[in-house]
Amino acid sequence: MTQPDSAPLPGPATQPTEAPAAPAANAESFLPQSTVLIVDDNPQNVELLQAFLESLPVKLVTAADGVDALRQVEQHKPDLILLDIMMPHMSGFQVCKRLKGDPKTKDIQILMVTALNELGDIETATECGTDDFVSKPVNKFELLTRVKSLLRVRHLKSELERALSYLDEIEQDEETQ
Repeated sequence: MTQPDSAPLPGPATQPTEAPAAPAANAESFLPQSTVLIVDDNPQNVELLQAFLESLPVKLVTAADGVDALRQVEQHKPDLILLDIMMPHMSGFQVCKRLKGDPKTKDIQILMVTALNELGDIETATECGTDDFVSKPVNKFELLTRVKSLLRVRHLKSELERALSYLDEIEQDEETQ
């Protein structure tokens, strides 16, 4: 006797097919804990970047120039900075160099947002320690992809540092016993 065609088959075939989507959600579980600082002297550019990033569950902070950026970094401890290069008072190059030269801020990811397209400018930004670039006019998809990627790097590095610190503690405990 055969079973009717409408009867479910036993075993894994009856499992929902939506299960593979779960890892993708977990892959971005760090986003709600992230802070992104947008630094640009042009208010329209700041508004545009904020609008592009509003779909991400991150805290957004802004600064109008390099000096203000350093104050905001101290106050908010961002995970990522979207940094314009050409600004009054202190350029993006100067801000980047100062942050990357300080042990307390060297691990903050920096994404240079620039209208500069000269190879020399890219080399200077790299020498200052920038982690990535995006050119103006900014493409929303490219920006979101780079932001997520840099935040992922930041949080994975933090997890690695915590694990290494924990292993050091265990090793020290074993040596004292």
